[in-house]
Amino acid sequence: MTIAVGDKLPHATFKIMTDDGPGQLTTEELFAGKKVVLFAVPGAFTPTCHMNHLPGFVEHFDTIKEKGIDEIAVVSVNDVWVMNEWSKASRGKGKIHFLADGAAEFTKAVGLDIDLGVAGMGIRSKRYSMIVDDGTLKALNIEEKPGTAEVSGAARILEQL
Repeated sequence: MTIAVGDKLPHATFKIMTDDGPGQLTTEELFAGKKVVLFAVPGAFTPTCHMNHLPGFVEHFDTIKEKGIDEIAVVSVNDVWVMNEWSKASRGKGKIHFLADGAAEFTKAVGLDIDLGVAGMGIRSKRYSMIVDDGTLKALNIEEKPGTAEVSGAARILEQL
């Protein structure tokens, strides 16, 4: 069942890269007492994710923060090493939290997983964006068309803030 506006986000632990190597960040640590924009991609470095979806959030980082957002994060069913390299390659490091959900635990818990085995990718996340206030889902934008980042892009989030 897909999470709905008004629901609390489930507990999950993401892998993140710290200055000391791989670490962890829980949903409680990320969302408690904060207003957060979280967006998800099917895969780091994949064409739409790398060239269309993520760049809008990097480009509009300051504007999003000025609208009262405390944190911006991206989650993908990738490992922490891939997400770390993507943070550097995208110029998002230090701005956006790059959350590795390698076993798709969070993705499945919010009901936004998709089987992309036909494309050789296995279980991945649907492309979406959300606004979360103190752990409660306030807005959810799920892409229906593969290969697009319109409904879930930074421009849509800016309209909702």
